[in-house]
Amino acid sequence: MKAEQEFFVIKAKEDGVNVIGLTRGSDTRFHHSEKLDKGEVMIAQFTEHTSAVKIRGKAIIQTSHGEIHTDE
Repeated sequence: MKAEQEFFVIKAKEDGVNVIGLTRGSDTRFHHSEKLDKGEVMIAQFTEHTSAVKIRGKAIIQTSHGEIHTDE
């Protein structure tokens, strides 16, 4: 993992927000999942194993590219 990889922040706006990591490679698969309750914050980054993150529920996602709110 490279030290210069950027982090992103996910803040749950309701109980039960699911954060699901998806693998890299020819077969994309779920490889990790977390459940956040309202107000909880998760700091994460993409790695050699994680190519995408799926978020279910009301949350705020902050990246160096801006802030995203899931649909209310």
